[in-house]
Amino acid sequence: MKDYSVFMAAVDYIPVIMFAVASVILMRDLYNKMSKGAFALFSAGMIDVVFAGALKATYKLLYGAGICDFTKLSDMFFPVQSIGFLLAGIGVLAMLIHRQKSKKETLLAAAPPVFSGTFVFVTMMIAGLGMMDFVLCSLSAKLKKPALIVLFSLSFVCCLGMGYLSSQDFEQASMNWIAEGVNLAGQGTFLAGTVLLHKNGLPGLKLHNGEEV
Repeated sequence: MKDYSVFMAAVDYIPVIMFAVASVILMRDLYNKMSKGAFALFSAGMIDVVFAGALKATYKLLYGAGICDFTKLSDMFFPVQSIGFLLAGIGVLAMLIHRQKSKKETLLAAAPPVFSGTFVFVTMMIAGLGMMDFVLCSLSAKLKKPALIVLFSLSFVCCLGMGYLSSQDFEQASMNWIAEGVNLAGQGTFLAGTVLLHKNGLPGLKLHNGEEV
């Protein structure tokens, strides 16, 4: 029997909101640095992650309030989030590696098929998060802000911790609260790093020898 409460569900929306705010800031700051295809991948991926988090929080709210046990909402979380991180990682890494003058990258926009196993989703999530945080750390280095590298690294570690915790027994409220704490720390450091990137000049940062894509 799951041990969710309405209060726990409400807390679960906080990291979702943090990530959503950070996503909007990043999309605004990176828009003029990315080709249309890369930006489409990045924005679609970030929206997917926010959507997945909202689904899981809504499931907990419905369950905690005793309305229903709509397990499909919970089941969708991992696949949608993993695909979202992978797409966002590919998009933002493409921005850093090279200018994309062609439309070839749009071929990557087809979402990967959904599998029933969890290993593929863990791999996709780690790969996507790794690419995204690597790029954000690289941008922090370009702006000569090493403290931001620490923030994004901590965010990545917390997200990996969430991946580990997802394999544990969530029947106990204590495990859920531990996961909530790790998730809040991960999304809090991600939001803080994103806001500080914005304040320290990310919108005006020139990539690829000062040319814009």
